[in-house]
Amino acid sequence: MVTTAQKIIISGYYGFSNSGDEAVLQSILNALHRQSQAAGITIEPVVLSIDPEWTTAAYGVKAVHRMKLGEVRQAISESAGLISGGGSLLQDVTSSKTIPYYLGIIKLAQWMGKPTFIYAQGIGPVNRKLFHPLIKSVFRKCAYVSVRDAQSRQLLQSMGLGENVQIVPDPVMGLELPDGGGQKGAAGGPAAEAAPSLKTVGISVRFWEESRQELNAIAEGLLKACSKTPLHLSFLPFHHPLDNEASRYMMQKLEKEVAALGGSVSLCEDALHPQHMLREVAACDALIGMRLHSLIYAAGRRVPLMGVSYDPKIDHFLERIRCKPVGSTAALDSGKVAAELLLLLEQGEAWKQEREPLIAALVDEAEAPARRIVEYLCRKG
Repeated sequence: MVTTAQKIIISGYYGFSNSGDEAVLQSILNALHRQSQAAGITIEPVVLSIDPEWTTAAYGVKAVHRMKLGEVRQAISESAGLISGGGSLLQDVTSSKTIPYYLGIIKLAQWMGKPTFIYAQGIGPVNRKLFHPLIKSVFRKCAYVSVRDAQSRQLLQSMGLGENVQIVPDPVMGLELPDGGGQKGAAGGPAAEAAPSLKTVGISVRFWEESRQELNAIAEGLLKACSKTPLHLSFLPFHHPLDNEASRYMMQKLEKEVAALGGSVSLCEDALHPQHMLREVAACDALIGMRLHSLIYAAGRRVPLMGVSYDPKIDHFLERIRCKPVGSTAALDSGKVAAELLLLLEQGEAWKQEREPLIAALVDEAEAPARRIVEYLCRKG
């Protein structure tokens, strides 16, 4: 049995004010703590962050600057291993530099003789074929590999990585509310400002299409829904400050007309910690989301949800809870948005009951990677 504390490096998209990725980190930290306690060992996480001071203040763990190679190297040298993930780290849509960075961190740990673990990652899209052999080379030397959907495993298999890849839920499925949360208005944020008679619709949007056609269609759909029944529209930005700007773009189109219809509009800008945002989502009666983790938050709290697809990861998650996107950013009908939203609000309990077994299973399985990693450390210790 291992009795001394073991440092574990956690590499991901952390410290960038993205609520979804911060929720991934919080979920991994929680899972490692629970699983290590159960196994009777002590793990000391060290997070690679773009803002180490904020990360340490938010989570109470040590953090080092992810771009300062000397600090990263020193942290890895003192560790018992490195976790890469979760999230969509290995994709080349947002930047061609993303895959080389994350593979480089894993490879550095491997060069230093440290075990490496891939934690519930969403792999792809990887459009540049030159990255395929690089991913294969690094992943073959990992002690454990898990991905968050079947499509990610299929992509790895197409690179020749074989069958030894575990499919697990996104870690955020296991994220819990802080004490005292869960009821409508409990957060003291925008949901608390809504009139008690109004149902609250959470809205998580981002800029994607240059024409803003998807945001315009969502806004039009919300207006159509509000013309049938007054609603409180709570905008929930998951990535600051860009999502704040996207939310304000829509709010300018909605506020006056929604108020005239007896509804209200708010923007939640202070829920920077993932569990605070989770509480805001839990206070909603339904949620429309473009951000993946807004949908995962909603599913985990059993809030009826409607996804707008801009990336295959949205479709993959929705499939796992037997849902389909209301449309894509390239083709979104405002009438369908309104109709599906009103249906969710009317039949919310049936929506929850139908999906409860699926969601409960995902929540239960969310800590599988942490359990495997702790088991590995116990064996090696």
